[in-house]
Formats: sequence, C-alpha cells, structure tokens
Amino acid sequence: MKDKEIGKVSSYFSHVGVAAIKLAGKLKVGDKVHIKGSTTDFEEDIGSIQIEKESVKDAKKGDHIGIKVSEKVRPNDKVFLVK
Repeated sequence: MKDKEIGKVSSYFSHVGVAAIKLAGKLKVGDKVHIKGSTTDFEEDIGSIQIEKESVKDAKKGDHIGIKVSEKVRPNDKVFLVK
C-alpha cells in the first residue's frame, strides 16, 4: 500500500528534536507519519502538533507545523501519512 505524501520538512531544530513541516494534506494528533529522504527513513507517531508555539489537535493543507521527532530530519525530506 502506498502512503500518501502530506508534506515536506522545511527545517529541523536539533536542540529540541522538532521538525518544521509545510503541510500539503491533513494531519492530526494520533496519526502516524513516515519521514523519508536521501538519508532519512523512519516512522513517527504524532503525539502533538504545534502551529506558532500553540498546540493544536489537527492541521490542514497549507499549515506550517512543528512536530517532535525521534531522529534527525533534513529539509525537503518527504512526509507521508501511514494508513
């Protein structure tokens, strides 16, 4: 089954382990994402989403969000929603 691409990493904040992602689809707390790039390839459960330092339950296409990640991500890594 092919995962649906829902966004791209725009930046990574290593000191807090947060990925900034520009969304091209919907994402909500409780979803699972697969982040894939040239050297990145892992899945992450979404425990929280932030938009401009405010916690939100869900985000939509066009939102710029921050999510906590367990591994380093890089700009332009693709973010897929895992079904």
